[in-house]
Amino acid sequence: MIRRIAALAIALLSTAALAQADPLGVWRGVIGPDVIDLEIRVTIAAGEAEPGYAGTIDIPAQGLIGHPLADVVVEGDALSFALPGIPGDPMFDGVIDGDEVTGTFVQGGQPIAFTLERDAEGAALRPQEPVPPFPYDEEQVEFASGDVTLAGTLTLPPGDESVPGLLLISGSGAQDRNQEIVGHKPFLVIADHLTRAGYAVLRVDDRGVGGSTGSDAEASFDDLVGDGLAGVELLRAHPRVDAARVGLLGHSQGGYLAPAVAVASDGGVAFTILVAGPAVDGFEVLVAQNERIIEQAMRAADPTVDDEDVAAAVAGQIGFLEALFPLLQAEDYDGARALVRERVETELATLPVEERPDDATVAEIIAANQMGMSPVFRAFLVFDPQPYLRQLTVPTLALFGELDAQVIPEQSEGPMRDALTAAGNTDATVITVPGVNHLMQPATTGGVDEYGTIDTTIDPGVLDRITQWLQERFPSR
Repeated sequence: MIRRIAALAIALLSTAALAQADPLGVWRGVIGPDVIDLEIRVTIAAGEAEPGYAGTIDIPAQGLIGHPLADVVVEGDALSFALPGIPGDPMFDGVIDGDEVTGTFVQGGQPIAFTLERDAEGAALRPQEPVPPFPYDEEQVEFASGDVTLAGTLTLPPGDESVPGLLLISGSGAQDRNQEIVGHKPFLVIADHLTRAGYAVLRVDDRGVGGSTGSDAEASFDDLVGDGLAGVELLRAHPRVDAARVGLLGHSQGGYLAPAVAVASDGGVAFTILVAGPAVDGFEVLVAQNERIIEQAMRAADPTVDDEDVAAAVAGQIGFLEALFPLLQAEDYDGARALVRERVETELATLPVEERPDDATVAEIIAANQMGMSPVFRAFLVFDPQPYLRQLTVPTLALFGELDAQVIPEQSEGPMRDALTAAGNTDATVITVPGVNHLMQPATTGGVDEYGTIDTTIDPGVLDRITQWLQERFPSR
């Protein structure tokens, strides 16, 4: 997928004013009102040297969070600043008028209007993100999984009482222990919520991320299952964790892996919580995901688009995936990368000449797409969770999001129920949660581009549902 470049800068310029306007604080608004409606948040603070200023910008839809501003200058009612290191030398140019800033945003020589309003409350961009001091204990841990060292954070309720424990297993891609995505930290929020409820929670950096060694991209699913087993053993051996009540909470790909870890643990896992975990093989998931995302993107860009055009775009992408699959299945990564290059070049050739990126940018786009052609992506595509789900007899909670565009609930809910029934699982709860997306956020469309625009990290009702399910089966107190 070719993403719009998340690159912005701000320079607000006007005629000199007798009085200095007050730029300090948090400002919220949009670039291109009624055109692109790209939401932004700008924070201006005093700099180290008077009358200097500093600041950051958040563009949630683009995953740009806390990006530092450069050359922040206030002269009268004019405010100017830029974003270093962003293509197109983006800038804002506008005027402060009390609690409003208006002007023109320019990137790559293309101007577009913007508006900002002062946020008097200065509300947090991610209000659920916990901040210290915490009412529980934290331990930074390291443990071995084969020849790899994994690092993570274990949070524990205060006191000496032995409590149930959970290992959090992240989704696809190299994730940090908080599973950070577009400024959200879902695993930090989950760990905080469950630890306050009396549970020990271990969250871990994926291979090659943070304090963990190895490479996520080069890992097989057997490797990742081994990582999960190592985390389970760390919890079971901890003096403040009840070894008989250790379970797993996996999100997305983590929901794939959790049943495999539970089965391989030979009784070491007491329960599983599968959040947006697919119940069909990876290639089926990828096809349905692409169909949903392409249609959403095309209809969002043009609500009048013909059904035939949508169908043609979907068919083209599915054809590409069907050509890609056997290459990855055969572990022909060079062939897969060549196919990706051909696909990108073909798509770019359909653009008007004036809209085509330069050669350097084309190379960057190709390289970014080729990065996905890795052993761990192959492992996802060929993985079938059904054999593991059909052996999963421990209490299991499986949650799907009604608006999920990545793991389509209509595709996985039925097979999940059928597999757990076939396993003889007498305590299986499978629910599609209304109104939430893949990240379990309250959503409008469920589209991937919506994740960053939603302040809520996880719907509070989902967090409460998980906690209630746990307390009924594995009470913490």
